[in-house]
Amino acid sequence: MIIFRNIPTVVKLYKSLPELQQFREAIDGARASGDIETERENIKNAENCWGPRIVRELGIDLHVYGEENIPSAGPVCYVSNHQGYCDIPCYFTALQKIQFGFVAKDDLEKVPKYGDWIKRVRSSMIKRGDPRASLKAILEGIEYIEQGFSMLIFPEGTRAMCSTMGEFKKGALKLAVKPGVPLVPLSINGTYNVFERNGMIKPARVDIIVHPPIETKGMSRRDEAELGDKVYVIIKGGVEKLAADNPESIFEKPVK
Repeated sequence: MIIFRNIPTVVKLYKSLPELQQFREAIDGARASGDIETERENIKNAENCWGPRIVRELGIDLHVYGEENIPSAGPVCYVSNHQGYCDIPCYFTALQKIQFGFVAKDDLEKVPKYGDWIKRVRSSMIKRGDPRASLKAILEGIEYIEQGFSMLIFPEGTRAMCSTMGEFKKGALKLAVKPGVPLVPLSINGTYNVFERNGMIKPARVDIIVHPPIETKGMSRRDEAELGDKVYVIIKGGVEKLAADNPESIFEKPVK
């Protein structure tokens, strides 16, 4: 029954594909010719169209705090907690100044049509439970950043589906440290209420905090070793603040 109730929303998601397809030729052409600047610009334009469309279609009431911390130029590495599938369209809506791809589980690559677009926006696919494949995905993300593309990573490695954060996977922040780009911590809360909480898509409030960037260029080994804990505390503190301020947020696991 739940599956059938979600069908109208799935239809809406696929009807939003033209928002992306209008940029396909420009992105693919720029990539083929090695014109990275034009490719980045068209990826950004595609994300800026598609993200707000999905947010509107799903009835998400999005609030963004710390907008002054959103970088106006890249490449940068965004680091966020991960609550639900809607994290990505919310971030495409909130972070519109620069292009960014993301580190995603390889299952998403199999989603018809959308799987192609996840790769097209310079995302890196990670195979959960395979350390060697995970390292390869991180190295691919680092290569994208070194080429000038920005990236978003969810170091928990999976959706929390509630306001309680999981631990960060080791090595995830190498995505920022190795290329020496600014790391921008992000806290998001409420996306699990859109789908994961009840297994049905419904309108919900989502809040995002964009924290001040952390410079990683020239970072000492000691600072690098402490970076994961530092970023975790920043993001977790933001999530807890958002959850406390939002009466709809709960600190319980979703109903199965």
